[in-house]
Amino acid sequence: MRMHETIRTSGHAAPRDGLGARLRRAALPVACLCIMGYFGYHAVHGDHGLVRLLDMREARAALEQQVAAARDVRMGLEHDVALLRRGSLDPDLLDERARVALGFAHPDELIIFTDQ
Repeated sequence: MRMHETIRTSGHAAPRDGLGARLRRAALPVACLCIMGYFGYHAVHGDHGLVRLLDMREARAALEQQVAAARDVRMGLEHDVALLRRGSLDPDLLDERARVALGFAHPDELIIFTDQ
């Protein structure tokens, strides 16, 4: 036996610390970060993201205001229609509606035109 025997390793070559090896080790974490960034961006700015959710909430509030205004108008019109029904016919309302529809007025009335 020789005095100097070589130390045997487990058969693998010693790892190189070159640029290529570092890039290969960093490829998976960088790819994962890119994927997370992609999904994070679209969670905030995408078609179904947080910004879109806020825009939809603002649009909903505006539409609810329009619905409330339309309900008020409808209730007023329903009240006017109820007054024109046969059982509760209001002669003053009937006279007013006839004059507006036909464009007539009494000779002693003062007419004021407004832009509507």
